[in-house]
Amino acid sequence: MNDLVRMTAREAVRRLAAREVSPLELIDAAVERIAEIDGAVNALPTLAVERAREHAARLTASGPPADAPPGYLHGLPFAAKDLKDVAGVRSTKGSPIYAEHVPERSDYLVENIEAKGGVVLAKSNTPEFGAGANTFNEVFGKTRNPWDTRTTCGGSSGGAAVALATGQVWLATGSDLGGSLRIPASFCSVVGLRPSPGRVPHGPKELPFAGLSVEGPMGRTVGDVALFLDTQASGVQAVDPISLPRPERPFVEAVNAPHGPKRVAYSLDLGIAPVDSEVREICARAVRLFEGFGASVDEDAPDLHDAEPIFQALRAAQFAALYGKHLDSNRHLLKPEVIWNVEAGLALSAEDVNRAEAARGALYYRTAAFFERYDILASPTVLVPPFDVDQRYVEEAGGVRFETYVSWLVMSFALTLTSCPSISVPCGFTSSGLPVGLQLMSPRADEAALLSAAALFEEACGLVGNVPIDPIVRHSA
Repeated sequence: MNDLVRMTAREAVRRLAAREVSPLELIDAAVERIAEIDGAVNALPTLAVERAREHAARLTASGPPADAPPGYLHGLPFAAKDLKDVAGVRSTKGSPIYAEHVPERSDYLVENIEAKGGVVLAKSNTPEFGAGANTFNEVFGKTRNPWDTRTTCGGSSGGAAVALATGQVWLATGSDLGGSLRIPASFCSVVGLRPSPGRVPHGPKELPFAGLSVEGPMGRTVGDVALFLDTQASGVQAVDPISLPRPERPFVEAVNAPHGPKRVAYSLDLGIAPVDSEVREICARAVRLFEGFGASVDEDAPDLHDAEPIFQALRAAQFAALYGKHLDSNRHLLKPEVIWNVEAGLALSAEDVNRAEAARGALYYRTAAFFERYDILASPTVLVPPFDVDQRYVEEAGGVRFETYVSWLVMSFALTLTSCPSISVPCGFTSSGLPVGLQLMSPRADEAALLSAAALFEEACGLVGNVPIDPIVRHSA
């Protein structure tokens, strides 16, 4: 493995800024690594190497701006999730409907990162329209977990997580509706942050006021994620009507000088999920590390008893609004889970949606009251370890059979409903060597406190440096 791809993103940016390494050298190192190992995992099916080299050459010629903003990347290559348009690059959304789509303009998220010195090197694989937490589609096929290629990497930001875990890129964009940043981070032993809605502006989009789906950063360390959040959090933008103001202090400061939480609540099942016994044991040990920082650790959680019916209704309504247009003309190209989700949304009554919205409001206020007593909530990110890549989704756990293809995501989608930021940080491995992540959540719009707590936990846990890895290629019996 080339030494350049082993660097953290923060170290790579420091060396780029000091002109100790050039963007073109990093592109070449990444391309070499992709050629070496991506065939085993299928994380980055679309490359944009010449576009990246041209952009890097322009950045090198012009030099950094005199007043470089927080999160300026100085020519660092990154991967963009294939749900986001990149100008002049095949952007499929993981769907046969868009298999040959080459947009003329990038999403604002991509434009913003490129304006801050990031260089798009590749598009990362995703399920069709990001639906489901196992990364496969009919355009590019399956993305495999590098810790055991027989297993899933999660999703929907699965290609991003695998590319990071294997050293193909230093940073990657992700998005999250029901856990799409956090689940693959947990399954691949990297870090994924779901910010508060509006923290990362993006668009234009068909539902500009929707707040369930967010964009966010993925990296190998909490510090790398903080750096990339500084890149992405560009403040209030006309393209995104719910965008939040830029924070007064860069998020990396929360990592550089972390302040530990005083009151941590943890729940091994959030009162709503049949969590695997080994996942429970790993997370129960890990959360006690907060006591080493002087925090009290109490078993508690907000009341999330109705999270699943709320989320299922609001998700279905969103799918109907976004993808209902494809049922008549392209139904034969849609995967069954997308068809089911759209039809579930179309079957909702106004009363169904109103009831779900009102219940979500009550859930939000219960969570706000909970954070009057605690600084951080900790839980397992996913209720099971990585499973067979050929299994479309988890149908049963702990003797409980799930009704839908998203029901098993409850540990992450319950927290989506709160509008609070949450992050998955590596916390251990199962007896068979598969990664497990701990999910942390802070009060709404307080990503700095979340990153601070996550940085302290990461250091105490001692797993930094476990990635990048060479894929562990195993074959099913």
